[in-house]
Amino acid sequence: MSATPPAAVSPGHTDNQIVIDAPFQLVWDMTNDVASWPSLFSEYAEAEILSEENGAVRFRLTMHPDENGVKWSWVSERTPNPSARTVRAHRVETGVFEFMDIYWEYREVEGGVRMRWVQDFRMKPTAPIDDAAMTERLNTNTRIQMERIKGLVEAAAREGARTAGAA
Repeated sequence: MSATPPAAVSPGHTDNQIVIDAPFQLVWDMTNDVASWPSLFSEYAEAEILSEENGAVRFRLTMHPDENGVKWSWVSERTPNPSARTVRAHRVETGVFEFMDIYWEYREVEGGVRMRWVQDFRMKPTAPIDDAAMTERLNTNTRIQMERIKGLVEAAAREGARTAGAA
């Protein structure tokens, strides 16, 4: 696997990043603990680990019910590469997508750790929205989720520092 992100060749493409003021290992550990994602992400009601093999994690995510009471669910697979500080993921059950690939990158920068998510996808012709509308929806929600994660990880870092200082 390459340490470079995928090229923007798909019709649907997002590229978002945020700097989290916390130690690298804490950012990595919290954001790669898929089982804890329902408390880390506001959109997920459940995360069920289906298998772990050769470093890859296959899991089912279920969202909170939408305005019509529908609980959207799908299976994805993530393969972290700790030495490159990247993660590659893709949807196994694609749902309304023809494909969905996600690249996560973590870099230590001034002020903390820059966490970057690149999503490449194509909507199925039968999907209720097109690539442009999903790009807008994903960009909006990604920024919301990143801000939430930043707040939670930074709070955990502050708590860890207080606990270490009290010891």
